[in-house]
Amino acid sequence: MQVKIHPSWQRVLQSEFDQKYFEDLVAKVKLEYSSSIIYPAPGNIFRAFDLTPFDKVKVVILGQDPYHTPKVADGLAFSTLPGNRVPPSLQNMYKEIINEFDEFKTQKYPYLKDPDLTRWAQQGILLLNTTLTVREAEANSHSKYGWSKFTDQVIEIIAAQKENVVFILWGANARKKEAIINSLSNQGNNHLVLESTHPSPLSAHNGFFGNGHFKECNQFLKANGLAEVQW
Repeated sequence: MQVKIHPSWQRVLQSEFDQKYFEDLVAKVKLEYSSSIIYPAPGNIFRAFDLTPFDKVKVVILGQDPYHTPKVADGLAFSTLPGNRVPPSLQNMYKEIINEFDEFKTQKYPYLKDPDLTRWAQQGILLLNTTLTVREAEANSHSKYGWSKFTDQVIEIIAAQKENVVFILWGANARKKEAIINSLSNQGNNHLVLESTHPSPLSAHNGFFGNGHFKECNQFLKANGLAEVQW
């Protein structure tokens, strides 16, 4: 099972890769790939870490687990492969972007039909699912395998070793990570945590729409001398 990961992440995560829990996780996932249909493709499991080097991370958007339907999961949270329809949650994210930025209220937003968020990843947005693999047609099927422990450590490493990072936490699962970030922020690291309900159609009208997160993210980045995201 071949995976790709940027060397900068390989360096900062090597101590995790050497842990017994991660060895057990890898063994379970390899067995799953050999016996079941698992998403994403093996080469895309760490795609978020390959497209967004550690040194370039300025925003973290947390998802839950990969899409569990064929030819959809691409290794990035909320994103899917080119040629697919825009997933419902991403449709709502695009609607919120249009609502937040005046220029998109008066002219057409160019990405309404683009399901692929590679362009965000390449701008320093780590599109991180809390679980990185899933069995076909079984949401959360790998959530107990150890991925959450690993992604908790990823968040802790970012919060501890970097400054001026925006953490965007949508939905109950993502919001559980706030304590990790705050524990490091209290040590002097300057981070912004934005949280609300999930952009899913089931919850978007209960606090996601109107949260202002995309604009607030850019305001924070600009105030700290970082390039704003071209959403």
